[in-house]
Amino acid sequence: MFLLNKQLADDSFFITDLKICHLLLMNNTNYPWLILVPKIDNAVELTDLDFATQSEILAEINLVAKILQKKFRPTKLNIASLGNIVKQLHVHIIARFENDKVFPKPVWGDLSQPYEEQKAQDLIMEIKQLLENNAK
Repeated sequence: MFLLNKQLADDSFFITDLKICHLLLMNNTNYPWLILVPKIDNAVELTDLDFATQSEILAEINLVAKILQKKFRPTKLNIASLGNIVKQLHVHIIARFENDKVFPKPVWGDLSQPYEEQKAQDLIMEIKQLLENNAK
C-alpha cells in the first residue's frame, strides 16, 4: 500500500491525484514549487520503474511544468529528483526568476517562507482549474 513520506506530507499541501502521482504544493512562498510523488510502493529511483510507467510520469511532469510556465512565466524551470534526504521517489518542479531570493543558486537549504492557509488554498484551486482546462 502506498504511503506518502511523512516529511513530504509535513512540508507541503496536497493538491490532487493525477493518474500516477500525488501533486503537492511545497509550503514555501519564496518559489512556485510543485512536487510529483508517484503512488508506487517502495519506488526510490525513476529507473526502478518500467519504461511505460516512466513515460507516464514524464507526461505528468510536462503537464505540471506547462502549468507553472503558463501561470508564472518563470525565467527557468528547475526539475529535479534528488532524494538525498527523502528517499521516496518524488520530482520537484520549481519556477525560478532572476529576482528570486537566491537565483541563480539552488533553492535547497534556503529557509522557507510558509503560506498563509488561505493563500495556499487559493493557489491550489487555481492549479486545479489549470489542470482541468489542460485536460480538455
